[in-house]
Amino acid sequence: MKIAKLELFKVPPRWLFLKITTDDGVEGWGEPVVEGRAETVKTAVTEMGEYLIGQDASRIEDIWQTLYRSGFYRGGPVLTSAISGIDQALWDIKGKSLGVPVYDLLGGAVRDKMRVYSWIGGDKATEAAEHARQRVAAGYSALKMNATADFEWIDSALKVQEAVERIAAVREAIGNGVGLAVDFHGRIHRGMAKVLAKELDPYKLLFIEEPVLPENNEALIELARHTSTPIATGERLYTRWGFKSLLTSGAVDIIQPDLSHTGGIWEGRKIAAMAEAFDVAVAPHCPLGPLTLASSLQLDFCTPNAFIQEQSLEIHYNQHTDLLDYLVDPSIFKYEDGFVARPTKPGLGVEINEDRVREAARAGHQWHNPIWRNADGSITEW
Repeated sequence: MKIAKLELFKVPPRWLFLKITTDDGVEGWGEPVVEGRAETVKTAVTEMGEYLIGQDASRIEDIWQTLYRSGFYRGGPVLTSAISGIDQALWDIKGKSLGVPVYDLLGGAVRDKMRVYSWIGGDKATEAAEHARQRVAAGYSALKMNATADFEWIDSALKVQEAVERIAAVREAIGNGVGLAVDFHGRIHRGMAKVLAKELDPYKLLFIEEPVLPENNEALIELARHTSTPIATGERLYTRWGFKSLLTSGAVDIIQPDLSHTGGIWEGRKIAAMAEAFDVAVAPHCPLGPLTLASSLQLDFCTPNAFIQEQSLEIHYNQHTDLLDYLVDPSIFKYEDGFVARPTKPGLGVEINEDRVREAARAGHQWHNPIWRNADGSITEW
């Protein structure tokens, strides 16, 4: 079962899909992408393809090690995201060739359904509260929202108050029976993160996400002293080596590896096992497309410490094209009572509508995140 062909499809709203075909006709799909740098990752996958053609598709570990270690420069978002999509596609091929879901190859299922959460928007407190009510009415038992818009290094008490009032309005609208997570998005620097985290304690949050930029993760140790809320981070960390110091610090309660960035399904499983040894939960990051979600769910269903799954249905990024639009059978991601059922089809468990993908790839996309500036004109975090 040799790798015969690689094809890449840059499709709206901001995704990159990879199709790998073997010489005996088995097809595997993956999603290697860095949001806003899809063309760069596409080039990296193409370069790696020079090695992949002719390789045994079943030797996933050896291929991963070769792609990661054979280059003198390794790691980082672009190279590791390229490897991630390749890894996903190879697991899809292996599962399909053996007629089993990927999770069966990684120890078997540990649960029958997986809890998911939905993103909510709304710049004003009333808007956010109404959106939250709609998501709960749609059947979700957990929600996530952004903490703030732009924030300066040291900002005003008024900005903190506005953020707290918006989150308080959502909590009042949904009650304590619904999980509510708040994403700081790395927008808030250490000094203000301490302030905001402490102010949000009364609202019994499910977790606060990426309270500081990942390059400042040493600040999490101090931040943990200012809040009783679980701290989550990890979407911008790559491979088990990126998570090693985070876990040994003891400052994080939930890790959020993104299986299209951190090294793929098998690397994600290794990271999750490391986290389990430190009594840390796993909530895979996934504001991306159907192949990243399918890969994340394969991990979730064989990982004891996975407790909730992000998914991008109706997220604000997905304009004109949404999570289900490239699937032959969208019911695979049907959410009931805040859960998604365990997939049973082989490989990643989803069938891609290839005609739709090829048509969409002709249009492509040029998605880039916005650039934000403070009132004084200086750059700030998005």
